Amino acid sequence: MNHLSLIIKREYLTKVKNKSFIVMTILSPVIMIALIAVIAYLTNLNNEKVRTISVLDESGLVKEIFQNTAQTHYDVLDNVSLAVAKEIVSSTSNYGLLHIEKINSLNEVSKHIKFYSEESPSLSVISDLERKLEKKLTHLKLKEAGLNVAQIKASKVRINIGQENFTGQESSKIDSVIKLVFGCAAGYLLFMFIIIYGNMIMRSVIEEKTSRIIEVIISSVKPVQLMLGKIIGTSLAGITQFVIWVVFGGVLMTIVSLVLGINLMEATPQQEVVAMATQGSDAMFYFESFKQALNHMPLINLIVAFVFFFIGGYLLYSSLYAAIGAAVDNETDTQQFMLPILMPLILAVYIGIFTVIEDPHGTVSTVFSYIPLTSPVVMLMRIPFGVPIWQQLLALLILIGSFMFTVWFAAKIYRVGILMYGKKPSYKELIKWLKY
Repeated sequence: MNHLSLIIKREYLTKVKNKSFIVMTILSPVIMIALIAVIAYLTNLNNEKVRTISVLDESGLVKEIFQNTAQTHYDVLDNVSLAVAKEIVSSTSNYGLLHIEKINSLNEVSKHIKFYSEESPSLSVISDLERKLEKKLTHLKLKEAGLNVAQIKASKVRINIGQENFTGQESSKIDSVIKLVFGCAAGYLLFMFIIIYGNMIMRSVIEEKTSRIIEVIISSVKPVQLMLGKIIGTSLAGITQFVIWVVFGGVLMTIVSLVLGINLMEATPQQEVVAMATQGSDAMFYFESFKQALNHMPLINLIVAFVFFFIGGYLLYSSLYAAIGAAVDNETDTQQFMLPILMPLILAVYIGIFTVIEDPHGTVSTVFSYIPLTSPVVMLMRIPFGVPIWQQLLALLILIGSFMFTVWFAAKIYRVGILMYGKKPSYKELIKWLKY
Protein backbone atom coordinates (compact mmCIF):
# COMPACT_ATOMS: atom_id res chain seq x y z
CA MET A 1 0.00 0.00 0.00
CA ASN A 2 3.01 2.30 -0.40
CA HIS A 3 1.41 4.01 -3.42
CA LEU A 4 -1.97 4.60 -1.76
CA SER A 5 -1.06 7.95 -0.20
CA LEU A 6 0.31 9.20 -3.52
CA ILE A 7 -2.89 8.20 -5.32
CA ILE A 8 -5.05 9.86 -2.66
CA LYS A 9 -3.00 13.06 -2.93
CA ARG A 10 -3.17 13.00 -6.73
CA GLU A 11 -6.95 12.45 -6.79
CA TYR A 12 -7.56 15.12 -4.17
CA LEU A 13 -5.41 17.79 -5.85
CA THR A 14 -6.80 16.93 -9.29
CA LYS A 15 -10.34 17.46 -8.04
CA VAL A 16 -9.83 20.64 -5.99
CA LYS A 17 -7.74 22.30 -8.73
CA ASN A 18 -10.30 21.55 -11.41
CA LYS A 19 -11.90 24.75 -12.73
CA SER A 20 -15.44 23.36 -12.68
CA PHE A 21 -14.94 22.18 -9.07
CA ILE A 22 -13.74 25.64 -8.00
CA VAL A 23 -16.52 27.43 -9.87
CA MET A 24 -19.28 25.19 -8.44
CA THR A 25 -17.80 25.40 -4.95
CA ILE A 26 -18.11 29.20 -5.08
CA LEU A 27 -21.27 29.56 -7.18
CA SER A 28 -23.44 26.92 -5.47
CA PRO A 29 -23.79 28.74 -2.10
CA VAL A 30 -24.04 32.10 -3.91
CA ILE A 31 -26.91 30.86 -6.09
CA MET A 32 -28.65 29.18 -3.16
CA ILE A 33 -28.40 32.21 -0.88
CA ALA A 34 -29.48 34.48 -3.76
CA LEU A 35 -32.62 32.39 -4.30
CA ILE A 36 -33.40 32.37 -0.58
CA ALA A 37 -32.79 36.13 -0.39
CA VAL A 38 -35.09 36.84 -3.34
CA ILE A 39 -37.85 34.68 -1.86
CA ALA A 40 -37.39 36.23 1.58
CA TYR A 41 -37.36 39.76 0.17
CA LEU A 42 -40.51 39.20 -1.90
CA THR A 43 -42.16 37.52 1.09
CA ASN A 44 -41.25 40.48 3.26
CA LEU A 45 -42.82 42.85 0.73
CA ASN A 46 -45.93 40.70 0.70
CA ASN A 47 -46.10 40.70 4.51
CA GLU A 48 -45.89 44.50 4.59
CA LYS A 49 -48.98 44.75 2.38
CA VAL A 50 -52.04 45.82 4.39
CA ARG A 51 -55.34 44.28 3.34
CA THR A 52 -58.60 46.09 4.02
CA ILE A 53 -61.64 43.82 4.22
CA SER A 54 -65.13 45.27 4.33
CA VAL A 55 -67.65 43.47 6.53
CA LEU A 56 -71.42 43.66 6.02
CA ASP A 57 -73.03 41.83 8.94
CA GLU A 58 -76.80 42.00 8.39
CA SER A 59 -77.32 39.46 11.18
CA GLY A 60 -75.62 41.68 13.77
CA LEU A 61 -74.06 38.63 15.39
CA VAL A 62 -70.38 38.74 14.60
CA LYS A 63 -69.31 42.28 13.66
CA GLU A 64 -67.48 42.85 16.96
CA ILE A 65 -65.04 39.98 16.42
CA PHE A 66 -63.16 41.73 13.61
CA GLN A 67 -60.22 43.52 15.21
CA ASN A 68 -57.52 45.21 13.12
CA THR A 69 -54.06 43.62 12.91
CA ALA A 70 -50.77 44.74 11.39
CA GLN A 71 -51.59 43.16 8.02
CA THR A 72 -55.40 43.20 8.02
CA HIS A 73 -57.83 46.06 8.59
CA TYR A 74 -61.58 45.61 8.82
CA ASP A 75 -64.10 48.18 7.58
CA VAL A 76 -67.49 47.37 9.15
CA LEU A 77 -70.38 48.67 7.04
CA ASP A 78 -73.75 49.51 8.60
CA ASN A 79 -77.19 50.21 7.17
CA VAL A 80 -76.28 49.56 3.53
CA SER A 81 -77.49 46.99 1.03
CA LEU A 82 -75.31 44.30 -0.49
CA ALA A 83 -75.27 46.10 -3.87
CA VAL A 84 -74.12 49.35 -2.27
CA ALA A 85 -71.49 47.49 -0.23
CA LYS A 86 -70.10 45.94 -3.41
CA GLU A 87 -69.86 49.39 -5.03
CA ILE A 88 -68.06 50.77 -1.97
CA VAL A 89 -65.52 47.94 -2.02
CA SER A 90 -64.95 48.31 -5.77
CA SER A 91 -64.50 52.09 -5.58
CA THR A 92 -62.07 51.94 -2.63
CA SER A 93 -60.08 48.98 -4.01
CA ASN A 94 -60.52 47.06 -0.78
CA TYR A 95 -59.36 43.45 -0.69
CA GLY A 96 -62.88 42.02 -0.50
CA LEU A 97 -66.32 42.03 1.10
CA LEU A 98 -67.47 39.57 3.77
CA HIS A 99 -71.26 39.33 3.77
CA ILE A 100 -73.31 37.66 6.52
CA GLU A 101 -77.01 37.54 5.66
CA LYS A 102 -79.75 38.21 8.19
CA ILE A 103 -80.94 34.78 9.36
CA ASN A 104 -83.20 34.05 12.32
CA SER A 105 -81.73 30.62 13.10
CA LEU A 106 -78.10 30.18 14.16
CA ASN A 107 -78.16 26.77 12.50
CA GLU A 108 -78.59 28.43 9.09
CA VAL A 109 -76.06 31.25 9.40
CA SER A 110 -73.11 29.15 8.23
CA LYS A 111 -74.88 28.53 4.91
CA HIS A 112 -75.37 32.24 4.22
CA ILE A 113 -71.86 33.66 4.51
CA LYS A 114 -70.01 34.73 1.36
CA PHE A 115 -66.79 36.53 0.50
CA TYR A 116 -66.83 38.77 -2.59
CA SER A 117 -63.58 39.87 -4.24
CA GLU A 118 -62.26 40.94 -7.62
CA GLU A 119 -59.68 38.12 -7.67
CA SER A 120 -59.34 34.80 -5.89
CA PRO A 121 -58.66 35.53 -2.20
CA SER A 122 -55.69 34.21 -0.28
CA LEU A 123 -56.18 30.84 1.38
CA SER A 124 -54.73 32.17 4.64
CA VAL A 125 -57.21 35.10 4.65
CA ILE A 126 -60.22 32.82 4.14
CA SER A 127 -58.95 30.37 6.76
CA ASP A 128 -58.52 33.17 9.28
CA LEU A 129 -62.04 34.48 8.65
CA GLU A 130 -63.51 30.99 8.98
CA ARG A 131 -61.67 30.47 12.26
CA LYS A 132 -63.04 33.72 13.71
CA LEU A 133 -66.59 33.01 12.58
CA GLU A 134 -66.58 29.40 13.75
CA LYS A 135 -65.42 30.39 17.22
CA LYS A 136 -68.01 33.17 17.63
CA LEU A 137 -70.97 31.23 16.22
CA THR A 138 -70.13 28.19 18.33
CA HIS A 139 -70.20 30.34 21.48
CA LEU A 140 -73.53 31.85 20.42
CA LYS A 141 -75.06 28.41 19.90
CA LEU A 142 -73.84 27.27 23.29
CA LYS A 143 -75.44 30.31 24.91
CA GLU A 144 -78.67 29.72 22.98
CA ALA A 145 -78.75 26.20 24.39
CA GLY A 146 -78.46 27.63 27.90
CA LEU A 147 -74.88 26.57 28.46
CA ASN A 148 -72.17 28.61 30.13
CA VAL A 149 -69.31 29.10 27.67
CA ALA A 150 -66.81 29.98 30.39
CA GLN A 151 -67.64 26.82 32.33
CA ILE A 152 -67.33 24.71 29.20
CA LYS A 153 -63.88 26.16 28.49
CA ALA A 154 -62.85 25.54 32.08
CA SER A 155 -64.13 21.96 31.94
CA LYS A 156 -61.97 21.00 28.98
CA VAL A 157 -59.25 18.54 29.91
CA ARG A 158 -56.03 18.19 27.94
CA ILE A 159 -54.75 14.63 27.87
CA ASN A 160 -51.07 14.04 27.32
CA ILE A 161 -50.31 10.45 28.18
CA GLY A 162 -46.96 10.30 29.90
CA GLN A 163 -44.47 7.87 28.42
CA GLU A 164 -41.74 6.32 30.51
CA ASN A 165 -39.65 3.18 30.26
CA PHE A 166 -38.91 0.86 33.17
CA THR A 167 -35.65 2.66 33.92
CA GLY A 168 -37.49 5.95 34.52
CA GLN A 169 -36.67 7.79 31.27
CA GLU A 170 -39.60 9.92 30.12
CA SER A 171 -40.64 10.71 26.54
CA SER A 172 -43.57 12.12 24.56
CA LYS A 173 -45.24 12.04 21.13
CA ILE A 174 -43.06 14.91 19.95
CA ASP A 175 -40.00 12.75 20.66
CA SER A 176 -41.02 10.45 17.83
CA VAL A 177 -41.45 13.37 15.44
CA ILE A 178 -37.99 14.77 16.22
CA LYS A 179 -36.43 11.32 15.89
CA LEU A 180 -38.12 10.83 12.53
CA VAL A 181 -36.88 14.24 11.33
CA PHE A 182 -33.33 13.38 12.34
CA GLY A 183 -33.47 10.03 10.57
CA CYS A 184 -34.93 11.53 7.39
CA ALA A 185 -32.31 14.30 7.39
CA ALA A 186 -29.47 11.80 7.86
CA GLY A 187 -30.84 9.52 5.14
CA TYR A 188 -31.35 12.39 2.70
CA LEU A 189 -27.86 13.79 3.34
CA LEU A 190 -26.28 10.38 2.81
CA PHE A 191 -28.39 9.82 -0.31
CA MET A 192 -27.36 13.14 -1.88
CA PHE A 193 -23.70 12.71 -0.89
CA ILE A 194 -23.58 9.29 -2.51
CA ILE A 195 -25.26 10.49 -5.71
CA ILE A 196 -23.06 13.60 -6.10
CA TYR A 197 -19.66 12.22 -5.16
CA GLY A 198 -20.29 8.62 -6.15
CA ASN A 199 -20.98 9.84 -9.67
CA MET A 200 -17.80 11.94 -9.47
CA ILE A 201 -15.78 8.80 -8.71
CA MET A 202 -17.48 6.91 -11.52
CA ARG A 203 -16.85 9.68 -14.05
CA SER A 204 -13.21 9.93 -12.96
CA VAL A 205 -12.68 6.23 -13.67
CA ILE A 206 -14.45 6.46 -17.04
CA GLU A 207 -12.37 9.48 -18.09
CA GLU A 208 -9.07 7.82 -17.27
CA LYS A 209 -10.19 4.64 -18.95
CA THR A 210 -11.28 6.30 -22.19
CA SER A 211 -8.13 8.49 -22.31
CA ARG A 212 -5.95 5.38 -21.91
CA ILE A 213 -4.09 7.02 -19.01
CA ILE A 214 -5.17 4.08 -16.91
CA GLU A 215 -2.98 1.73 -18.93
CA VAL A 216 0.11 3.66 -17.82
CA ILE A 217 -0.99 3.95 -14.19
CA ILE A 218 -1.97 0.30 -13.83
CA SER A 219 1.53 -0.83 -14.81
CA SER A 220 2.94 0.39 -11.48
CA VAL A 221 -0.11 0.38 -9.16
CA LYS A 222 -2.36 -2.46 -8.09
CA PRO A 223 -6.03 -2.03 -9.10
CA VAL A 224 -7.22 -2.18 -5.49
CA GLN A 225 -4.80 0.61 -4.53
CA LEU A 226 -5.93 2.74 -7.44
CA MET A 227 -9.59 2.25 -6.60
CA LEU A 228 -9.14 2.96 -2.89
CA GLY A 229 -7.10 6.04 -3.71
CA LYS A 230 -9.82 7.36 -5.99
CA ILE A 231 -12.53 6.71 -3.41
CA ILE A 232 -10.67 8.30 -0.49
CA GLY A 233 -9.25 11.21 -2.52
CA THR A 234 -12.61 12.10 -4.04
CA SER A 235 -14.27 11.75 -0.64
CA LEU A 236 -11.82 14.21 0.90
CA ALA A 237 -12.46 16.62 -1.97
CA GLY A 238 -16.19 16.26 -1.36
CA ILE A 239 -15.78 16.95 2.36
CA THR A 240 -13.67 20.00 1.53
CA GLN A 241 -16.34 21.30 -0.81
CA PHE A 242 -19.09 20.64 1.75
CA VAL A 243 -17.21 22.48 4.52
CA ILE A 244 -16.63 25.46 2.20
CA TRP A 245 -20.34 25.48 1.34
CA VAL A 246 -21.34 25.53 5.01
CA VAL A 247 -18.85 28.25 6.04
CA PHE A 248 -19.22 30.41 2.93
CA GLY A 249 -23.00 29.97 2.90
CA GLY A 250 -23.24 30.97 6.57
CA VAL A 251 -21.18 34.11 5.98
CA LEU A 252 -23.23 35.04 2.90
CA MET A 253 -26.50 34.48 4.75
CA THR A 254 -25.35 36.76 7.58
CA ILE A 255 -24.27 39.49 5.16
CA VAL A 256 -27.48 39.30 3.11
CA SER A 257 -29.61 39.35 6.29
CA LEU A 258 -27.85 42.52 7.47
CA VAL A 259 -28.08 44.22 4.07
CA LEU A 260 -31.76 43.42 3.46
CA GLY A 261 -32.70 43.77 7.11
CA ILE A 262 -34.65 40.50 7.18
CA ASN A 263 -34.12 37.12 8.78
CA LEU A 264 -33.73 34.59 5.97
CA MET A 265 -34.42 31.69 8.32
CA GLU A 266 -37.74 33.04 9.55
CA ALA A 267 -39.21 34.63 6.43
CA THR A 268 -42.51 32.94 5.59
CA PRO A 269 -45.55 34.08 3.62
CA GLN A 270 -47.90 33.04 6.43
CA GLN A 271 -46.23 34.80 9.36
CA GLU A 272 -49.46 36.33 10.62
CA VAL A 273 -51.30 33.01 10.56
CA VAL A 274 -48.40 31.25 12.26
CA ALA A 275 -48.23 33.95 14.93
CA MET A 276 -51.93 33.56 15.67
CA ALA A 277 -51.67 29.78 15.75
CA THR A 278 -48.82 29.83 18.24
CA GLN A 279 -50.45 32.15 20.76
CA GLY A 280 -51.82 30.89 24.06
CA SER A 281 -51.24 27.91 26.29
CA ASP A 282 -51.07 25.40 23.43
CA ALA A 283 -47.91 27.03 22.08
CA MET A 284 -46.24 26.89 25.50
CA PHE A 285 -47.29 23.27 25.92
CA TYR A 286 -45.71 22.23 22.62
CA PHE A 287 -42.64 24.34 23.26
CA GLU A 288 -42.02 22.61 26.58
CA SER A 289 -42.62 19.21 24.96
CA PHE A 290 -40.12 20.12 22.24
CA LYS A 291 -37.46 21.07 24.82
CA GLN A 292 -38.01 17.83 26.73
CA ALA A 293 -37.74 15.84 23.50
CA LEU A 294 -34.38 17.45 22.70
CA ASN A 295 -33.14 16.67 26.22
CA HIS A 296 -34.10 13.01 25.75
CA MET A 297 -32.14 12.71 22.50
CA PRO A 298 -28.82 10.82 22.90
CA LEU A 299 -26.96 13.58 21.06
CA ILE A 300 -23.40 12.31 21.65
CA ASN A 301 -24.36 8.81 20.57
CA LEU A 302 -26.15 10.20 17.51
CA ILE A 303 -23.21 12.37 16.43
CA VAL A 304 -20.63 9.58 16.81
CA ALA A 305 -22.89 7.01 15.12
CA PHE A 306 -23.72 9.44 12.32
CA VAL A 307 -20.04 10.00 11.52
CA PHE A 308 -19.14 6.29 11.43
CA PHE A 309 -22.25 5.03 9.64
CA PHE A 310 -22.16 7.93 7.18
CA ILE A 311 -18.51 7.27 6.28
CA GLY A 312 -19.03 3.51 6.16
CA GLY A 313 -22.14 3.77 4.00
CA TYR A 314 -20.52 6.23 1.62
CA LEU A 315 -17.36 4.12 1.19
CA LEU A 316 -19.48 1.02 0.58
CA TYR A 317 -21.53 2.63 -2.17
CA SER A 318 -18.64 4.58 -3.68
CA SER A 319 -16.69 1.34 -4.24
CA LEU A 320 -19.64 0.06 -6.27
CA TYR A 321 -19.69 3.29 -8.28
CA ALA A 322 -15.98 2.82 -9.04
CA ALA A 323 -16.65 -0.75 -10.22
CA ILE A 324 -19.38 0.50 -12.54
CA GLY A 325 -17.04 3.14 -13.95
CA ALA A 326 -14.44 0.47 -14.67
CA ALA A 327 -16.96 -1.81 -16.37
CA VAL A 328 -18.29 0.68 -18.96
CA ASP A 329 -16.88 3.09 -21.54
CA ASN A 330 -19.36 5.99 -21.16
CA GLU A 331 -21.97 7.31 -18.73
CA THR A 332 -24.86 6.18 -20.94
CA ASP A 333 -23.97 2.53 -20.31
CA THR A 334 -24.01 3.02 -16.53
CA GLN A 335 -27.81 3.28 -16.35
CA GLN A 336 -28.36 -0.48 -16.32
CA PHE A 337 -26.17 -0.80 -13.21
CA MET A 338 -27.43 2.25 -11.28
CA LEU A 339 -30.85 0.97 -10.20
CA PRO A 340 -29.57 -2.06 -8.21
CA ILE A 341 -27.27 0.29 -6.29
CA LEU A 342 -29.82 3.01 -5.54
CA MET A 343 -32.75 0.70 -4.71
CA PRO A 344 -31.36 -0.48 -1.32
CA LEU A 345 -30.76 3.15 -0.29
CA ILE A 346 -34.28 4.18 -1.30
CA LEU A 347 -35.66 1.09 0.46
CA ALA A 348 -33.78 2.05 3.63
CA VAL A 349 -35.39 5.51 3.66
CA TYR A 350 -38.89 4.05 3.23
CA ILE A 351 -38.32 1.42 5.92
CA GLY A 352 -37.07 4.13 8.25
CA ILE A 353 -40.12 6.33 7.68
CA PHE A 354 -42.88 3.71 7.66
CA THR A 355 -41.46 0.97 9.90
CA VAL A 356 -38.90 2.35 12.34
CA ILE A 357 -41.19 5.15 13.53
CA GLU A 358 -43.95 2.62 14.36
CA ASP A 359 -41.84 -0.25 15.69
CA PRO A 360 -38.16 0.72 16.09
CA HIS A 361 -37.28 -2.54 17.82
CA GLY A 362 -39.37 -4.85 15.64
CA THR A 363 -38.04 -7.64 13.46
CA VAL A 364 -38.09 -5.66 10.20
CA SER A 365 -36.35 -2.62 11.69
CA THR A 366 -33.74 -4.72 13.48
CA VAL A 367 -32.92 -6.93 10.49
CA PHE A 368 -32.53 -4.03 8.06
CA SER A 369 -30.35 -2.16 10.56
CA TYR A 370 -27.81 -5.01 10.19
CA ILE A 371 -27.93 -5.34 6.39
CA PRO A 372 -24.95 -3.22 5.23
CA LEU A 373 -26.69 -1.62 2.23
CA THR A 374 -29.50 -0.29 4.45
CA SER A 375 -27.93 -0.07 7.92
CA PRO A 376 -26.43 3.45 7.50
CA VAL A 377 -29.95 4.88 7.28
CA VAL A 378 -32.06 2.43 9.30
CA MET A 379 -29.68 2.22 12.27
CA LEU A 380 -29.38 6.01 12.44
CA MET A 381 -33.18 6.21 12.61
CA ARG A 382 -33.32 3.54 15.32
CA ILE A 383 -30.64 4.98 17.60
CA PRO A 384 -32.79 7.90 18.91
CA PHE A 385 -35.30 5.30 20.18
CA GLY A 386 -32.62 3.64 22.28
CA VAL A 387 -30.50 0.94 20.64
CA PRO A 388 -27.98 -0.99 22.78
CA ILE A 389 -24.35 -0.14 22.07
CA TRP A 390 -23.55 -3.76 21.23
CA GLN A 391 -26.13 -3.70 18.42
CA GLN A 392 -24.64 -0.50 17.02
CA LEU A 393 -21.12 -1.93 17.16
CA LEU A 394 -22.26 -5.18 15.54
CA ALA A 395 -23.96 -3.31 12.70
CA LEU A 396 -20.87 -1.12 12.26
CA LEU A 397 -18.54 -4.16 12.14
CA ILE A 398 -20.79 -5.79 9.54
CA LEU A 399 -20.75 -2.55 7.55
CA ILE A 400 -16.93 -2.31 7.68
CA GLY A 401 -16.55 -6.00 6.77
CA SER A 402 -18.98 -5.55 3.88
CA PHE A 403 -16.99 -2.54 2.69
CA MET A 404 -13.77 -4.58 2.67
CA PHE A 405 -15.53 -7.37 0.79
CA THR A 406 -17.05 -4.88 -1.65
CA VAL A 407 -13.62 -3.36 -2.27
CA TRP A 408 -12.27 -6.81 -3.08
CA PHE A 409 -15.31 -7.58 -5.23
CA ALA A 410 -15.14 -4.22 -7.04
CA ALA A 411 -11.37 -4.55 -7.49
CA LYS A 412 -11.89 -7.83 -9.36
CA ILE A 413 -14.22 -6.06 -11.78
CA TYR A 414 -11.95 -3.03 -11.80
CA ARG A 415 -8.89 -5.10 -12.71
CA VAL A 416 -10.53 -6.53 -15.82
CA GLY A 417 -12.91 -3.68 -16.69
CA ILE A 418 -10.35 -0.86 -16.86
CA LEU A 419 -8.69 -2.59 -19.84
CA MET A 420 -11.92 -3.49 -21.68
CA TYR A 421 -13.03 -1.17 -24.49
CA GLY A 422 -15.79 -1.01 -27.10
CA LYS A 423 -18.17 -3.51 -25.51
CA LYS A 424 -21.11 -3.01 -23.18
CA PRO A 425 -20.80 -5.64 -20.43
CA SER A 426 -23.72 -7.67 -19.11
CA TYR A 427 -24.29 -9.01 -15.61
CA LYS A 428 -23.24 -12.45 -16.84
CA GLU A 429 -19.91 -11.12 -18.06
CA LEU A 430 -19.31 -9.31 -14.76
CA ILE A 431 -19.69 -12.63 -12.95
CA LYS A 432 -17.11 -14.15 -15.28
CA TRP A 433 -14.69 -11.31 -14.52
CA LEU A 434 -14.78 -12.27 -10.84
CA LYS A 435 -13.23 -15.64 -11.71
CA TYR A 436 -10.14 -14.12 -13.36
